[in-house]
Amino acid sequence: MLTAEAALRSGAGLVQVATRAEHVAPLLARCPEAMVRSVQSDEDIAALADAANVVALGPGLGQDPWAQQLWRAVLASDSAVVIDADGLNLLAANHVPTRGPRVLTPHPGEAGRLLGMSTRQVQQDRLAAADALAKRFDAVVVLKGAGSVIAAPHAVPRIIDAGNPGMAVGGMGDLLTGVIAALLAQGWSPFDAASLGALLHACAGDAAARAGERGLLPTDLLPELRRLANAGAIA
Repeated sequence: MLTAEAALRSGAGLVQVATRAEHVAPLLARCPEAMVRSVQSDEDIAALADAANVVALGPGLGQDPWAQQLWRAVLASDSAVVIDADGLNLLAANHVPTRGPRVLTPHPGEAGRLLGMSTRQVQQDRLAAADALAKRFDAVVVLKGAGSVIAAPHAVPRIIDAGNPGMAVGGMGDLLTGVIAALLAQGWSPFDAASLGALLHACAGDAAARAGERGLLPTDLLPELRRLANAGAIA
């Protein structure tokens, strides 16, 4: 749900959340602005994915048979897709090509699994790791961490010089996925959506940390995302 909320705060006009039937009511209670859909079959998710401009895939997904079914159905659609969390773990185990553009947003551990190397090796040369991921999966890559790296095949990489240690908490990456998905839906290219999304996310984190980095929560960034989105940051 953090991904959906971040997408809404970053300007997405209509956000639908595909989930298990038992999760529909609590998710609607958390965020009534999102349209929460129960999906049980390939046909359910294919219909939603085909109607979407962009799909954010991975946060809260899991890796059980239901999750794998949903994951494969999304990758078979023509929609652009932003892949994070368990979406990346499934990709590491089952390299399935997508039909639409894709953005991968791994942290160093996920990047290591995708490349078949250790987290330490990824961190020793983050630029090389991001470039290798972009070429291996023919995708735009946001390698998260201090100085997030944005890479794409045949493009000069970009480094985000913003953000703070307080953002190293669970759920921050879910927000980033939603921001990038929202920018893609608003017409930005995958490389620019990933770059601007990472910058917007980092700057929102810095703004939210004015009261201190310790105890910073992902939800603290949501009002800052909206403020920055309306301050010309994504005009």
